[in-house]
Amino acid sequence: MKKRLMIFMVFILAGAGFAQTAGSADKQYLMDAVSVSGLLEAEAAYENNDFDDPATPDEENSDIVLATMELGLDADLSDHVSGHVLFLWEEDDTEPVDIDEGYITLSGGPGNQYRLQAGKFYVPFGNFNTAFVSDPLTLELGETRESAVLGGYSAEFMAFRAGVFNGDVDETADTDDHVEHFFGAADFRLPEQAIPGVGITCGISYISSIADSDVLSENVNDADDDGEPDISNTVGGVSAYISAGAMERFFLELEYITATSDFAAGEIDGSPVAPRPRAWNVEFSGLIAGSAGAGIQYAGSDDCGDFLPETRYGAVFFLEPFERTWFGVEYLRDEYENNDKADTVTAQLACEF
Repeated sequence: MKKRLMIFMVFILAGAGFAQTAGSADKQYLMDAVSVSGLLEAEAAYENNDFDDPATPDEENSDIVLATMELGLDADLSDHVSGHVLFLWEEDDTEPVDIDEGYITLSGGPGNQYRLQAGKFYVPFGNFNTAFVSDPLTLELGETRESAVLGGYSAEFMAFRAGVFNGDVDETADTDDHVEHFFGAADFRLPEQAIPGVGITCGISYISSIADSDVLSENVNDADDDGEPDISNTVGGVSAYISAGAMERFFLELEYITATSDFAAGEIDGSPVAPRPRAWNVEFSGLIAGSAGAGIQYAGSDDCGDFLPETRYGAVFFLEPFERTWFGVEYLRDEYENNDKADTVTAQLACEF
């Protein structure tokens, strides 16, 4: 804790020192241009693991963690240029602090439909909406953070984005290192008055190398023992989703992500067969009274070894007791390909500013 506080104190003191040496015009410019945002998530969880192998004893675990601490800085430098930096700390995962995102955005000015973005960010592959505490399995499989360049166009009822990146997973026979992967996404929204009280958004996205997703890149084997994950042939990925709401009270989320072809046997998590990883998520949630609500979930995956459950059932209760404050309790039942089972109860208290 002291180490983390010291890092932020250095950051704050450095900013204070800069402000003292800058002129009054520069001070006012910074106050007007820079905005600060943040997110805190504290979680308490209980997990019961029932292993199929009788030689492996079952396990019970419980813990309380600061699951997420995010600090974001956004700077509107002019009508055409903005910058974004997001610091992330997750207990036991990103200690002390990780720069989760950092990018520059160029646009034609206020209200302009075109933009260019360059830096490190989560590429637009997948949608990942959820009412649950835990991330959906589609996010677990498809979320991809890369240093990339993105171009985008948005209109009233549609948005298109596309870009390129290098990636960390290469083909075994490829000895060069180039920017050779790409992504593209299209989203469409039903006009507000088309069906009174009903809102629908749908979209599709593509990535040329799904092996570069955060979870798959960690489970790709090092075939040529060079210290880097590699595969025999690059495999793309496709995601499609529908997000619907009725009367601002009932909500439905449908999403499916899949590799477009098979990986070679043994390339993903040591699988002896040629896997084609895929995952899906189905959720229905609704408000019961005021800001209190509940939801149910059915999700699953195929050819994801033991790093994602083959089947997931879940239920959640949530409410917003105060402005910008969220409380939720969820139950998840996970069943894996090797017949292991896990029951997890998680409570989360979150606030954003």
